Amino acid sequence: MAKSKSFKIGRDAKTGELVPVRKARSGNPERYVVEHMPRRGYGTAK
Repeated sequence: MAKSKSFKIGRDAKTGELVPVRKARSGNPERYVVEHMPRRGYGTAK
């Protein structure tokens, strides 16, 4: 089975600080977001 090209990461919407996904899902939805972050080599940066 192939690895996915991204992984989920939690982020504090006010400060931009990365947090665990578990905390982001259980916390206040206005404060925390769960995003998909590309794995190394799959991003759009050159």
